[in-house]
Amino acid sequence: MVNALLNQSWIGRDMSVTSSPDQALVGRSGIIVDESRETITILENDREVVFGKNSIEFSIGGSNATIVGALTRQRSEDRIYRNHRSE
Repeated sequence: MVNALLNQSWIGRDMSVTSSPDQALVGRSGIIVDESRETITILENDREVVFGKNSIEFSIGGSNATIVGALTRQRSEDRIYRNHRSE
């Protein structure tokens, strides 16, 4: 399931932060509006909020699968076309 999420575009999908060293970030959610190599930008309550990928774990689209942001530190166009190994 995680591999399927990694090989898709995340723009326009719901995201929820599930884990972070900064407990204030846990539970924040919104629609992904931009993604770069290091960050994910979401629209939360009509405000754009930027998260560093290497400091969060998150789920997309209400999925039970957790994505470790530090392992997705590449451009979205590179991530979409990369083949990921099953764990």
